[in-house]
Amino acid sequence: MKRLFFILLACSGMMGAAAARGKDVPRIVNFINFVRDIEPRSESITPQVLYETTKAEADAIHQWGFKGTWLLQYDALIDERYQPMMKEELLHGCEVGGWWEITQPHVEAAGLKWRGRYPWDWHADKGFAVGYTQEERKLLVDTFMEKFRQVFGQLPHSIGSWFIDAYSLAYMRERYGIEGCCICRDQVGTDGYTLWGGYWHGAYYPSRVNAYMPAQTREGQIDLPIFRMLGSDPLYQYSAGVGGAVQSVCTMEPTYINAQKPEWVRWYLQCQTGDPALGYTYFQAGQENSFTWDVFRKGYEVQLPQIAELEKQGRLRVETLIETARQFRKENPVTPANACTALNDYTDNLGRTIWFGSRFYRANILWEGDRMGIRDIHLFDEHMESDYYHRVCTSNQCIYMTLPVVDGCLWSTAQDMASLRFFTLDGGGRITELRGGEPVITQKGDGMLVRWPLKERRGEIRLLMNESTLTATCTDKSLGWLMQLNVQPRAQLPFREIASRSLTASQGGFPYRLTLRRGTFEDMRQLMGCAFRIHPKKGRVEMDMASSRASGRGEENRLRIDSGID
Repeated sequence: MKRLFFILLACSGMMGAAAARGKDVPRIVNFINFVRDIEPRSESITPQVLYETTKAEADAIHQWGFKGTWLLQYDALIDERYQPMMKEELLHGCEVGGWWEITQPHVEAAGLKWRGRYPWDWHADKGFAVGYTQEERKLLVDTFMEKFRQVFGQLPHSIGSWFIDAYSLAYMRERYGIEGCCICRDQVGTDGYTLWGGYWHGAYYPSRVNAYMPAQTREGQIDLPIFRMLGSDPLYQYSAGVGGAVQSVCTMEPTYINAQKPEWVRWYLQCQTGDPALGYTYFQAGQENSFTWDVFRKGYEVQLPQIAELEKQGRLRVETLIETARQFRKENPVTPANACTALNDYTDNLGRTIWFGSRFYRANILWEGDRMGIRDIHLFDEHMESDYYHRVCTSNQCIYMTLPVVDGCLWSTAQDMASLRFFTLDGGGRITELRGGEPVITQKGDGMLVRWPLKERRGEIRLLMNESTLTATCTDKSLGWLMQLNVQPRAQLPFREIASRSLTASQGGFPYRLTLRRGTFEDMRQLMGCAFRIHPKKGRVEMDMASSRASGRGEENRLRIDSGID
């Protein structure tokens, strides 16, 4: 079945998905390669091997006429071999910026004491700015910027890191004019770093006190977009570590086994360039030099010609990170609504999905065969200060979270997958899960409309995701239906109180709530493996995603958007 799917994909160009996408949007890729000069994890990966890997990456992208973004760690910045190479890259129209992992040469140049096990230590409290005080972070920024200016005669425009704290980022923006940033995709536990529940796809303006949390207001945001790295598989990256296990990697990184397969890359690029989207689609290609050219060369050889063909067809734009960031800032004073989809699966699971994000929340809908569920809803609140804004990280791990309402990864096991699903309710109180056919996904105003035709019934479920609301209706007015959140029985849920019109919860001591404009909650926590139900009112459920006022957002900051799906 997999072989047949890929043959059809290659021959048809996925015309069905293309026909469904409606209004087209920009489709953007950045080649981002970050550069280290120290790799203590393997004696065979010497500084010379790292340099040769970087040179091979540059030769590969220039062979196809592409521009790239090079992000230099401090140890690479001061290596005289990289300096002429990177100046030549600037002449090619490429971008050179900073990679914000902290190394021994960097710390000592700032007049501080190095505490790491090796000259570069990937533990969060040694190799990242969160392991240093605010004053030390400023010294590290000043030291890097001055050295960069000495080498290149200018300041960098972009900075990247697996994760970065809001204090450092705001200082870089306000003192040195940094205009763009990139951080790791959502992940659980990989390399000791958990970033979970954030703006999943594309870019957002971060809160001034939490660089992982999208801000809701211009006053509360750092005026610099953060882009999510690595090009995550929209179907399977999310569930790669259910129940809180350390996640594996399902991305466009050329070291990833699927990213070296022409058929998987073709599928991924189809999702990014042909399937329905809102605002824009965005992903990153490229690789850190620590993996070495021999390991990921095959991935480059597979990806680059496919990306080149899509660019030639006008279906994909290859840009540097700063080009994309500047256009984003020009068009968006606050974080925009954004969506990406995958209308086909490369496995036998028959999965389809849509990811939606705005400055107020993110949501993910997943179809598996004839089943549909909302597997993720996380709310955003700019007032939630990160653990590392004022305090120093003292652990080898780092955790950034947002505000969960539905979490199909952390509240699941492989046998009990958490999801908010649709059911019918009969007169005896028995519920039966609704089944349906192929979803139709289209842009509607500033949101995305999902239409899911029901099996063995007339009518369809409709879901509309707007900037501040998520609305569900059914066109069959005679159907008694409800939504129910099922979870694995031992899931640690954040809910404090489930009242008829509101759900209150707490994450890391920070209180938040979700209210319903239409519909009512029913507390089902007494039933093992169930959290709550939502009953429609006059055939409609309408969730107010801008209703988390526990931290002070008032009515004047809430958007009132007509759901408009009747």
